[in-house]
Amino acid sequence: MTAAATGAFITNDIIVFGLIAATLGVIFWTSGSNNALLKKFYSFVPALLLCYFIPGVYNTFGLIDGETTKLYNPIARDVFLPAALVLLTLSIDLKGIIGLGWKMLAMYVAAVLSIMLGAVVAFQVMTWVHPETMAGATWGGMAALAGSWIGGGANMLAMKEIFEVDATTFGQFAVVDVGVGYVWMAVLIFFASRAPALDKHSGADTTALDELRDRVASYQAQHARIPVLGDLMVMGGVAFGTVALAHGVAGPLSQWFAANVSWSASVSLDKPFVWVVLLATFIGLGLSFTRARQLEGVGASKWGSMFLYFLIACIGMQMDLLALLEKPWLFALGVIWIGVHIVLLWLVGKLLRVPFFYFAIASQSNIGGPASAPVLATAFHPALAPVGVLLGTLGYAVGTGAAYMVGIALRAMAGAG
Repeated sequence: MTAAATGAFITNDIIVFGLIAATLGVIFWTSGSNNALLKKFYSFVPALLLCYFIPGVYNTFGLIDGETTKLYNPIARDVFLPAALVLLTLSIDLKGIIGLGWKMLAMYVAAVLSIMLGAVVAFQVMTWVHPETMAGATWGGMAALAGSWIGGGANMLAMKEIFEVDATTFGQFAVVDVGVGYVWMAVLIFFASRAPALDKHSGADTTALDELRDRVASYQAQHARIPVLGDLMVMGGVAFGTVALAHGVAGPLSQWFAANVSWSASVSLDKPFVWVVLLATFIGLGLSFTRARQLEGVGASKWGSMFLYFLIACIGMQMDLLALLEKPWLFALGVIWIGVHIVLLWLVGKLLRVPFFYFAIASQSNIGGPASAPVLATAFHPALAPVGVLLGTLGYAVGTGAAYMVGIALRAMAGAG
C-alpha cells in the first residue's frame, strides 16, 4: 500500500521528517526555557516523554502515517540506531560497567524469567475471565509477543514463523506490543528523573552508578573542546562508515550462519539486522580502546543521543492510541502479562536493594530491546547508554530460545499440541 492510499494528511516523508525535527526542536527549546509555567510543566512531564507521545498523536489523528513512512525503517532503525550505538559506545567505560556488579545481571535474568512466567499467568487468568479472547491462535500471538518482549523484532518474527502465526493474529499482538510495551517505557521515562528520590527512599546503594557517572563526566571535562569542522567530519566518517561496514558485512554473515550453523536461527544470527546491531556495538566498543575515544571531547555522545531522540520519535509515530479500543481484551491480556513482570522484578529489586536504574534498564532491555533501552538509559544519564546497548543486545541471544519455551507451554495450555 502506498503512502498516498493511507489517508494521512502528510504523505511526503521529507515533510514528515521536517515535522518531527521541528517538533523535537520545540520540545527542547521550551524545556530549556526560563518561563515559570514551562519549568513547572517540565518538572512533571519529561521532555523525552513528549518526544515519544506527540508523534503518536500525529499518527493517531491522521496527520501522518507511521506505518508506511520510511523514516523508522530504514532511516531511524537501520542508519540512526547503529550510528548512535557507535557514538555512544566509543566512549564507553567498560571497567565502570563491569563495576556495576552481579546485581545488574541478576536483575536482567529476573526480568527474562518474570516475562516468561507472566505469559503463563496472563494466559490462565484471561482463560478464566474472558475465554473468547483466548480461543483459536491467541497462544501463537503470545509466543510471538514473548519473542519481542524478551529479545526484539527479529525474535518476534522468528516466533511467527516457528509457530505459523497468521497475519491477523500477529498484527493484533503487534498493536499490543506497541500499546502496552511502549506505554510502560513512557512510565519508566517519567520516573527516570525521579530516580534519586526513589533510591533514597529505598535505601539503594548507588555508589557504583555514581562512580561511573563521575568518571565519564570527568573524562568529558578533561577532553572537551570546541569542535571544528574537521572534528565533525571525522566523527561523521567514523559513525556512518561503521554503519556502512556493518550493513555490508551483516548480509553475507547472516546468510553464512543460516546455511552453515544449525542453531543460528534459535539465537537470530540468521537475521541481518541482528548483525548490524552487534557489529555497530562491538566496533564502537573496540574504538573505545583507541584514540577515537577522544571524539567524546567534541560531543560524540551528544550526537549519538540526538540520533536516539529521532529514533524514539519515529517509534512513537507508529502508535495508534485508539487502535487498542478495537481489541480491549487483548489489551487487558498485555496489561496482566506486563503487570506480573513488573511486580516480580520489583520484588527482586527490593530484595537486592538495587537502584531504580537497575530495575528500569533490566525491564526495558527486554520489553523494548536494543532500539529503546539506550534511550531509557540516556534519560538517567548519557554515560549509562552503553549499559542499555549491551543488555538490549543480549536479548537477541536469549529471546528466541526463551520465547520458544513460552510458546511450547502456551500451546500445551491451549490444547493445540
